Amino acid sequence: MNRIVIVGGSAGGLATAEALRRAGYGGAITLVGEEPRLPYDRPPLSKQVLTGAWEPDRLALRGKAEMDALGLELLLGVPAIGLDLSGRRVVLADGAEVSYDALVVATGVGPRQLPGSEVVAGVHTLRTLDDAVSLKARLGRGRRLVVVGAGFVGAEVAAVASGLGVQVTLLEAGPLPLAQAIGEQAGRVLARTHRDHGVDLRTHAAVAGIVSADGAVTGVRLADETVLPADDVLVAIGSVPNTAWLDGSGLTLGDGLVCDEFSAAAPGVYGVGDVARWHNPLFGTAMRIEHRTNAAEQGLAVAHNLLHPQARRPFAPVPYFWSDQYGMKIQAYGHLCDHDEALVLDGDVSQRRLLIAYRTGDRLAGVLAAGLSPKTLRAWRALIAARTPWAGAIAGTTAA
Repeated sequence: MNRIVIVGGSAGGLATAEALRRAGYGGAITLVGEEPRLPYDRPPLSKQVLTGAWEPDRLALRGKAEMDALGLELLLGVPAIGLDLSGRRVVLADGAEVSYDALVVATGVGPRQLPGSEVVAGVHTLRTLDDAVSLKARLGRGRRLVVVGAGFVGAEVAAVASGLGVQVTLLEAGPLPLAQAIGEQAGRVLARTHRDHGVDLRTHAAVAGIVSADGAVTGVRLADETVLPADDVLVAIGSVPNTAWLDGSGLTLGDGLVCDEFSAAAPGVYGVGDVARWHNPLFGTAMRIEHRTNAAEQGLAVAHNLLHPQARRPFAPVPYFWSDQYGMKIQAYGHLCDHDEALVLDGDVSQRRLLIAYRTGDRLAGVLAAGLSPKTLRAWRALIAARTPWAGAIAGTTAA
């Protein structure tokens, strides 16, 4: 291979490039990024950046000297808009075409929008550094923020804004925050934590639309005609994989770029990070993970498979994610979605302590914890990686 093109100036894209260089690849690497900035870390956007604890320049994943040492051709601030799969060319928005011998798709995801809200001042989404800086400038004591969506991003922003003295209303369409993903028990703990910190959490809340005057938001209208006054609104109702530029390319798309167990979407084409939906053989199912750790790990795996086509390795990680809310660090290992049972092994809401094991079929599929030592979580991770049967995993922890 003489040229590898990585589309996506993300953590996953950068991890792939670094792994290629560490493995001795001396050919050309072109990194295409929609944003004009060097790759930066996104998890702090909803935490340290909003609180003001970090300045934006602290988010850079690598300094200029480190980036220069990688010898990358950087095409930043110009998105990819098309792919000629047979001709092995990526088409850019400025009309340029970039040829490749191998392609890595690491374009991540974009935020879902409420229809008609995109042109209303004071309605925010949170995906980029510009988004975070814009929202931070609006948060102040006594202001009113309505957060639509109590997923991880919405919950983290609600926690930060509440700590800044903002009057926060958090809307969740379901019965509890994140109940579908992490179970009712954990959802109840999160709900109580929000309310204990003064957040007006409203569940079973269906949003009918944004209320505005003179082009600026004034509130959120619910399906029951209730209008919640707002100075600002954060729309945090999930994400959409950035695959529109691949439409008509011949690659298989379906809730992301569909890849096999090696993260390959086609010969010489691989997916990395939030945009990739790949088959994880450890759990025997397809998954798309929107978390920082997975993006970095998948970048390493793809670099190996690119350089060793005769000795490719399946990408079979134990997914990991974390969330910081009100000083409580929530961590999870495994595949929690579509679980058959969530068993609370330890729970004390007043102490912000929680340990839940998840069963899918007859196997231990995941674990979620708050307020517990990393050592405890590592032991559970090992059980998940070993495909431990549910009965044995639970019996062992009960005996311990």
